[in-house]
Amino acid sequence: MRRILAPVLVVVLLSLSGCIWIDSYFLPPPEDTAQELYEAGMAAMDQKEYGDAQDYFSKLKDRFPFSPYSLKGELALGDAYFLDEDYVHALDSYKEFEALHPSNENIPYVLYQIAKTDVSMFKTIDRRQENIKEGLEYLYRLVETYPKSEYVDPAKEMILKSRRILAEHEIFVADFFWRTDQFGPAWHRYQYVVENFSDIADLRDYAIKRAEYSYFEYQKTLSESERERIQGSWKLWLKQWL
Repeated sequence: MRRILAPVLVVVLLSLSGCIWIDSYFLPPPEDTAQELYEAGMAAMDQKEYGDAQDYFSKLKDRFPFSPYSLKGELALGDAYFLDEDYVHALDSYKEFEALHPSNENIPYVLYQIAKTDVSMFKTIDRRQENIKEGLEYLYRLVETYPKSEYVDPAKEMILKSRRILAEHEIFVADFFWRTDQFGPAWHRYQYVVENFSDIADLRDYAIKRAEYSYFEYQKTLSESERERIQGSWKLWLKQWL
């Protein structure tokens, strides 16, 4: 009996191992669960492997769109892009989160991160500052809509920083007109700084002085009637800001 059973047992074991090998070769491996993808993404974030984290969170978002982990993963995806300094994709992710989940408790954080991402895209003062302007819009929304949020104080600090950037950009443009003897455009630019950034004292005072000089140089190029037309309004304006 033993002699008969032994070969049969060998055949059975070989058949089983063959099935296991065939299954492992031809069948796809089991997919990760939503929780596993989220935890793997967060582990990658802890290791500062932001590219891997983006892959995990993207898979989570695509495969399990209705999972509670997917909601957290959407927000973490924006953070992964931001920390990787991929600001374009970070903005897209944060904005998409806000659009899809406008009543989510994390919206104050999202608004702050959108503004922070916009400000992080600042390069030099001579360029157009569209991202700074957009960032300010989100910061104002945050402060006005969620006044008790923990992000309000840092948002106010970022507002001051962003407003200075915009003012310095306007000064840069005005100074260019000044240096190239285009005193009319320079005058208007300096006026704009004084009227819109009066809370930034050093730049306001600088702009007032330059506006005075620009005005007097500019009026030399005007006819008598044009000079009389703007002279009254200029004196009233100067009196208001001095």
